[in-house]
Amino acid sequence: MRSILFVTSLAFSISLVSAQNQETQDIDSMVGARFANGIAAIAEDKIFTVVDVRREIQPYLPQIQADSKGDPVAFHKLLQEAEDQIIQTLTDNVLIVKKFYEDKGQIPPSMVENRMEEDIITQFDDDRSKFLNYLKSIGKTPDEYKDQVREEMIVGYMRQQMRKSESFVSPVKIEEFYDENKEQFYQEESIRLSLIRLAQITNEDADLLDQTAAEIARKLDEGYDFAELAKQHSQDSRASRGGDWGWKSRTDLIPELSDIAFSLNAGQHSEPVKLKGNIFIMFAQDRRNAGYVPLSELRDQIEEMLVSEMAREAQERSLARLRRDGFVRRFN
Repeated sequence: MRSILFVTSLAFSISLVSAQNQETQDIDSMVGARFANGIAAIAEDKIFTVVDVRREIQPYLPQIQADSKGDPVAFHKLLQEAEDQIIQTLTDNVLIVKKFYEDKGQIPPSMVENRMEEDIITQFDDDRSKFLNYLKSIGKTPDEYKDQVREEMIVGYMRQQMRKSESFVSPVKIEEFYDENKEQFYQEESIRLSLIRLAQITNEDADLLDQTAAEIARKLDEGYDFAELAKQHSQDSRASRGGDWGWKSRTDLIPELSDIAFSLNAGQHSEPVKLKGNIFIMFAQDRRNAGYVPLSELRDQIEEMLVSEMAREAQERSLARLRRDGFVRRFN
């Protein structure tokens, strides 16, 4: 089955490749170590072995190790949580497929064939020999892979159906959520900041940089558009966006810039500010006082959050019924 997405980032690196390989092998040997009989779980008539768990968890081992920060106790705790989540998903998927067929569901063979062809194109460079070599490496036949694809499609469809819920959330419920969670919506004083940064080029006369900054400030005083001047002159990463850095609180900026930025009124620009070989010109697009974000600005966000929570709860209720009525045995 495709890897289960339960972590958001897989970035991890070690400078010594040989050390990395050895470390990966050591960690890999720990996976499934608690399953003495080599069986992690049984769902209906399907057995999930340590090899199945190892295959699913392998891509996430580096991130688990990174999250544990070298603490063996934390590593084993995170590893066991990951194993449990994988086993839960694997066994749930068996029950989901069973329910699909009990409800007389059908997947047209052409859809499965099309998905397989897409896999060969996207994952194996449209090279069938690579695809067959991959199947050989994991001990599967093309027909077994086809069954796997079919089950993945069934699981995807059924989980989506389980998550279906009422899309309407009453205004009263939104207001209640806002009132009960108001502290989440407190905002510090903030400024919608745009910025022009001028940096001295190697061997460039410093006076030339001052002249450029003065010329930009003069044009701003004459009513030139800040965003256009930022696109023309700024050597900042946001220059193409007109120097727009979005909403910033005082703590988002270093004091040398923060004090000046927060002295500006909306629509006002600063004088050139020299700092560590750079010159900055800031512009306050808008200002927000400290306080609670009004419900009028949050209504759509809260509604989306509540709909998502309702969908998650609906799926959990459906899975709970399947687990109650199906046969699952887990080993430790």
